[in-house]
Amino acid sequence: MTSAPLPDAGRNWVDEHAPEGLKPWLKLGRFDRPIGIWLLLLPGWQGIALALAAERRAPALYDLWLILGFALGACLMRAAGCAYNDIVDRDIDARVTRTAGRPIPSGRISVKQAWGFLVGCSLVSFLILLTLPPVAIALGIGSLAPVAAYPFMKRITWWPQAWLGLTFNWGALMGFAAAGGEPWAAALLLYASGVFWTLGYDTIYALQDIEDDALVGVRSTARRLGGSVRAGVALFYVVSVLFLAAAVTVAGLGVWAWAGVALAALHLVWQTTRLRPQDGALALRLFKSNRETGILSLIALMLGALRLP
Repeated sequence: MTSAPLPDAGRNWVDEHAPEGLKPWLKLGRFDRPIGIWLLLLPGWQGIALALAAERRAPALYDLWLILGFALGACLMRAAGCAYNDIVDRDIDARVTRTAGRPIPSGRISVKQAWGFLVGCSLVSFLILLTLPPVAIALGIGSLAPVAAYPFMKRITWWPQAWLGLTFNWGALMGFAAAGGEPWAAALLLYASGVFWTLGYDTIYALQDIEDDALVGVRSTARRLGGSVRAGVALFYVVSVLFLAAAVTVAGLGVWAWAGVALAALHLVWQTTRLRPQDGALALRLFKSNRETGILSLIALMLGALRLP
């Protein structure tokens, strides 16, 4: 038996400090759970760092804007994506213990209001997108179709976590393109690394809902892997590290970048060895620790860009 489902968010700044009228809106955009912003943002920053490293140049003023613009875009697009996901999944969310209190299934925000929130966040994000080079703009527009399809994946495939990986790591390609990076093979390898990284950490995340998901018919890699979930997560993480190492190799980064890759790999080993599929609280903590994994991978690429002696 798994542990009792956790609430959708524990102690957080929204519940403790935000004005009452804003709380449902902030929770609709998951601003009470910033880990999702980090996991969407870090691949974009990694793409920028990889481009700088591959081009052997220091950040310019425009690159600093890219860092800020990607951060703002990640906040807004993650909020828009969460609102869209909640609109599509409102009937399922109402039947899952952890998500029943979300603003739409609980009735605090209507579907029409949620659409307005989604459109507003998307329009501001689009203005930020327009400051990027044409290739990055095209990639940003191209991401809309897989993002729109994501909420339906749990209904038709056992691998919705893989689809999330395809969408959540799109920023790696956009960041690389926005910073004018070459060769593209390195960016594609970084993207592939991110896909398998997401496949691993979102499988861990799905362990929280495994019993409710079975009752309502929601599919996930956590359910599909069953008793082999730890081995599956370990395999996903191994493949992710191999692709990251390949990206570092193709970009021609030096020994300092490899030190960062090794630290990221050790952090993933720590996650895998601690994983207990029946412990939902531990699964959530391990999932959240992937912010550190992403930061370590980013540091690896930044060290490669700095070309330290």
